[in-house]
Amino acid sequence: MNKERKKSRKDRRFPLLLLIILVFAVLGTIVFSVVRRVSAEMSASAIQNLSESLNLIKCTIEAMLNNEAEFQKMMSREAARWENPEEYIRSFEKNQTIVKISLIRSGEKEGISSTGEIFTGDELDFSLGRTVNGLEISQSYINYMGTWAYSMKCPVIKEDREIGTLYAEYVYDSFDRTLPEGFYNDKAMLYIMDARTERFVLKPKGMGQRNAGHVNLMDFYRANDITEEALQEEVTECVQAGGNMLFYHDVQGKESLNYVWAANDGSIFLIGYVPIEAIQQEGRTVNQNIFLVVAVTLIAFFLCCVLYYFNHRRENRIRKERETEREIHNKQLAEALQAAQLASNSKTMFLSNMSHDIRTPMNAVLGFTTLLAKDAENPEKVREYTKKIMASGQHLLSLINDILDVSKIESGKVVLNIEEFTLSDLVSSVDAIIRPMANAKKQSLHVEVTGIRHEYLMGDETRINQILINLLSNAVKYTQEGGSIWFRIIGLKQRSGQYEHVRIEVEDNGYGMTQEYLKTIFDAFTRAENSTTNKVQGTGLGMAITKNIVELMGGTIDVSSQVDRGSLFRVELEFHIPEGHADKKFWEEHGISCILAVDSDEETCADIRTLMQDMGVVVDTVSDPQEALEMIRSSRQGEEYDLLLLEWSPSEGKDAQAAEQIREAVSDQVPLLFMTAVDVEEKEDIPRMENTGVLHKPFFVSALKDKIMEMRAESGEKEEQEETINLEGLRFLAAEDNEINAEILAEILDMEGAGCEIVENGRLAVERFERAEEGEFDAILMDVQMPVMNGYDAARAIRALKRSDAGRIPIIAMTANAFAEDEKEALDAGMDVHVAKPINVELLKRVIRECIRRQK
Repeated sequence: MNKERKKSRKDRRFPLLLLIILVFAVLGTIVFSVVRRVSAEMSASAIQNLSESLNLIKCTIEAMLNNEAEFQKMMSREAARWENPEEYIRSFEKNQTIVKISLIRSGEKEGISSTGEIFTGDELDFSLGRTVNGLEISQSYINYMGTWAYSMKCPVIKEDREIGTLYAEYVYDSFDRTLPEGFYNDKAMLYIMDARTERFVLKPKGMGQRNAGHVNLMDFYRANDITEEALQEEVTECVQAGGNMLFYHDVQGKESLNYVWAANDGSIFLIGYVPIEAIQQEGRTVNQNIFLVVAVTLIAFFLCCVLYYFNHRRENRIRKERETEREIHNKQLAEALQAAQLASNSKTMFLSNMSHDIRTPMNAVLGFTTLLAKDAENPEKVREYTKKIMASGQHLLSLINDILDVSKIESGKVVLNIEEFTLSDLVSSVDAIIRPMANAKKQSLHVEVTGIRHEYLMGDETRINQILINLLSNAVKYTQEGGSIWFRIIGLKQRSGQYEHVRIEVEDNGYGMTQEYLKTIFDAFTRAENSTTNKVQGTGLGMAITKNIVELMGGTIDVSSQVDRGSLFRVELEFHIPEGHADKKFWEEHGISCILAVDSDEETCADIRTLMQDMGVVVDTVSDPQEALEMIRSSRQGEEYDLLLLEWSPSEGKDAQAAEQIREAVSDQVPLLFMTAVDVEEKEDIPRMENTGVLHKPFFVSALKDKIMEMRAESGEKEEQEETINLEGLRFLAAEDNEINAEILAEILDMEGAGCEIVENGRLAVERFERAEEGEFDAILMDVQMPVMNGYDAARAIRALKRSDAGRIPIIAMTANAFAEDEKEALDAGMDVHVAKPINVELLKRVIRECIRRQK
């Protein structure tokens, strides 16, 4: 189809191209014929113009001669009036036209001239018989000044009697001043030739080129390469006959129109030539204008064709782009359809998994509830069934939390709660959750922290905990019994002095994953499918949630894995470093200025030095206990260290002996802390000596401070025993609109020996508290989503009451809204603390007791 379309377009283009060529050909023929006709007409007109110009020059010369003749007649009459005509002759002064006048009396052969010399007239030749206005004119000659001249003679008549003859000598140069200037833009050549001698007597300055100086007609022939005898004879005949002649001949390599033009009845001739290009100058100008118009027309036509071509190309390109867009759109629609089908399949699979995963704990809850009703009289079975129902309920709650969390992330409603936290607390809290899970499967959990420069950081500790627990719990789930898991926090090179660049690694030697599954591991609702992992329950949302949280924090996450060899997850994050955490005052108050650390791991020693460098405390590190003994005994001029850190490994029996020697070498007042891995449980193997304690690895400054304070407290007087947490004797006002939840709450509080009055909404809670006597209620338990008035508005209304206890009575939010922003909204409304449903009894007891303590 496309080939036929392209062929059709080509078939349409060919006739169009022929039509354009034909138009150009016809237009060119018309222009060529017009130019030829104009050139011919302009050439004929130019020849006519040349003839007219020569006639004009001829008339000018003849008019000058007539004027000279008239003037000479006037001088003759003037001389006749003089008593002595010779005196008149002597008084004449020459001018630009007449250079000399002479007078010969009748009957005499000699006379006088105006120059004072004797004049005979013998050198003058009047034999040609030419006259001007009735006066005879002589042949041309060179006068005493070396200039070509001619003379005319006029009789002097006095009283009707001829008394003499007046001769006047004229120079040809006078013609040069009277002839019109310019002859074909100075491109032509003009000479005045004497007819008798064929000598060139004048080359006017303003008439033609000045680069040639010819002497006579033959010289003109030779200079202009006119060698044809017939042509020369024709010119000679023309001169003898006193006629006019025009002929074409090349002069100096240029085609020229030569002329021989008679003046004054053939006594003188105008000789010269005009280049054809000068004659046709006007024609060429017209032709150039015609060509210019035609060229402009052709260019305009060509531009129109080009514009049409580019417009056609643009339309084709737009059409192709539209076709491409249509194809892309169709492809996108197909991909969207495929994605929708995949999403539908994924959600179908997800619902299938959820159906299985939710039904499993629900079946356990319902099944054990049935058994509980059957065996209600058997306390042991009741406790066993209750424990299993609680475990199933907790698992069901974790599934629901994952679903809600990923929904919130996808809707973009997750907000990070940036606060200050310590890596020590982070590692400890994660370890406390994961280690029991790993121990239950007899797995080894290795925790390593290296290269960290700052222990106090800014970030969302809850979300970081969520990332770590997701990664580590998956590592525990998908690692066989007896396997190993490595949890590393590595300090990388800082990109900025204000941020700590951290890499978190979670590695295991478990089941591993296929390369195909690695491509979709971070997609929601996906799980690895094989006979081993199918036994592990889950939503398939953990990795999607983890990736979204990491990216929300501006970090990256990647994974590498091999089947049956394990997996490695890497997360890179940057945390802002808070200011002012070099707590030098603590160390000064506790008298610690120098510490000796003994550890065989060089990285651990480097981390201790790095973390303590801003505390104003000197840290010496060695790798061997014997070397430490030598330093204690010989270094620092007998001064003792203020604190000793000693690596402890229960597998090494020699550590106990070294520890005893170190303890003996220093004062009992110097604390000795055994640094040991967090997975060491055989603490009874650690030597029991005076002023010693255990510091768990990895090393943190905050953990060291807590340990020092703990040891100082233990060494002091009797420490207060922690008060037993109970709610006996307390009375609460609870706002809860759900009858089942209200019943459960009342039963829980009754079991703890506390009283509870429950109202159905927030407005009733406000009214009941307003009527109550001061001290009647110890705390208010407030649901959030209730009819009439919600919990937030109720809390604000209670805090606004004009009672002395309205501002201090504890208000505890109990709600299924379990996200961080829900907790923030509760605190902003004036509540003291936020507890998520379903209620954890121990957590509720601690929260209530703490709030009541703060109130007191």
